[in-house]
Amino acid sequence: MRRRGPRPAGASIRALAESLAPRSTLGAVQRVWAEAVGEACAAHATPTGEGRGVLSVTCSSAAWAQEIDLMGPEILDRLEAALGARLVTALRCATTTPRGWSGAP
Repeated sequence: MRRRGPRPAGASIRALAESLAPRSTLGAVQRVWAEAVGEACAAHATPTGEGRGVLSVTCSSAAWAQEIDLMGPEILDRLEAALGARLVTALRCATTTPRGWSGAP
């Protein structure tokens, strides 16, 4: 009997990741986010919360928050197509606050 060589672990790792992923609207959106918005947007905007159909998106800058906000209707349509249902009805964008920044002059 011949022994087979090592098999790629990629399929097993993907299956494990899928089984550990949260079964929530936010988890579903996070899984398809980069596909729906594109790699450039995904590098600067991350879905971080969801409640009552409103998706909270944390952006790296005010410019990206504005861009995501302007693209909102298109992003919602793309998310619906990727998820197979309209799970998100609105976006709320915010920016990250730099560490140590108090906002005081």
